[in-house]
Amino acid sequence: MSYLSRAPDREEAFRALYESAYADLLKFVQRRTDAVNAEDVVAEAFLIVWRRFSEAPKHEDDARAWLFGITRNLMLNARRGEQRRQALGVRLAEATAISHVDSHADLVSSRVDLGRAWALLSEVHQEALGLAIFENLAAPQAAHVVGISPVAFRLRLTRARRALRLLLDHAPQNESPVSATFPEKAATP
Repeated sequence: MSYLSRAPDREEAFRALYESAYADLLKFVQRRTDAVNAEDVVAEAFLIVWRRFSEAPKHEDDARAWLFGITRNLMLNARRGEQRRQALGVRLAEATAISHVDSHADLVSSRVDLGRAWALLSEVHQEALGLAIFENLAAPQAAHVVGISPVAFRLRLTRARRALRLLLDHAPQNESPVSATFPEKAATP
């Protein structure tokens, strides 16, 4: 029996689908993602379903499968977004490799420091730096992407650069594991 035939209007039909699928959908998400975010993912999925409810299959089992597909796509998109953010941090480290590095160990150390600093930046700062450095967008174009004025974007970019610089300047200095473990003996006269 179709859940739509039991419900006289769109709202009732949506409510019927929600009540029949919510618990199972929440378990589905909890098994595949961070349990803390599971309810948010499910809520977002139902929001999409509400907006696209006219496209819902007429039979309850088909509608549940459609709902699970929408939820799966949401999780995949979130995972891809996280992978892009992580890759951006790696590309930033590669793009800003220090030219005066004395050794491979110093290069690795500077990249690790840059990666840590990048991870500590706010998403707003990461976005501003990414648009300017990786996408090579001028302030007017980058401002258009984020929906602000070019002046506001320049200010945001300046703040992002300053924040990154502060994080790099205050990063703990990497010491050699050998010198930290085995201090050199004082020279005997």
